[in-house]
Amino acid sequence: MATKPGERRLQILQTLAEMLETPKGEKITTAALATRLDCSEAALYRHFASKAQMFEGLIEFIEQSLFGVINQITSEESDGIRQLELILGLLLRFAQKNRGMTRVLIGDALVGENERLQARINALLDKVEAALKQALRIAATQQDFKPDADFGALANLLRCYVVGRWEQYARSGFAREPLAQWPQQWPMLGCAGLAQASPGGGC
Repeated sequence: MATKPGERRLQILQTLAEMLETPKGEKITTAALATRLDCSEAALYRHFASKAQMFEGLIEFIEQSLFGVINQITSEESDGIRQLELILGLLLRFAQKNRGMTRVLIGDALVGENERLQARINALLDKVEAALKQALRIAATQQDFKPDADFGALANLLRCYVVGRWEQYARSGFAREPLAQWPQQWPMLGCAGLAQASPGGGC
């Protein structure tokens, strides 16, 4: 039975993501992707105009997956600190469950590809940082933080923590899982970083 166009596109993206799960594998080419799918390169180009467009499809999936849940968190959870914890946990969990996507998020899979792909990832991470900053502002209205705290710097610190965990996961050959020490590290983040912006100023 022939697959529908949308189903074939999804199959191509899923296969590309699977190929990205090999951290030290060869550079992914459309020829290798076509071989894995048992089709011709011409068949791939009937669904995607270029390899860059395939990567854009993966980035769109990441965006929809992450921000669909982030929007749900911010609409259902009123506590700012709890929003922060849930968003950070989501970011770590997504990477742990999607190895190939992690390589896209850290830019490792985009080396040598069209520059607009890295620009899209940068924009995605900026949106994540903005969501963290908004949660911090909400926490301030709930008197968890000083009103004049530098929420931009703190949101960036949390972003860097997440990206660092993603990097470690990919560079370790997916051995050091992002969630492995999360229960211990979240309180540490609260003590070392969040508390500095709290009214009491201590851990």
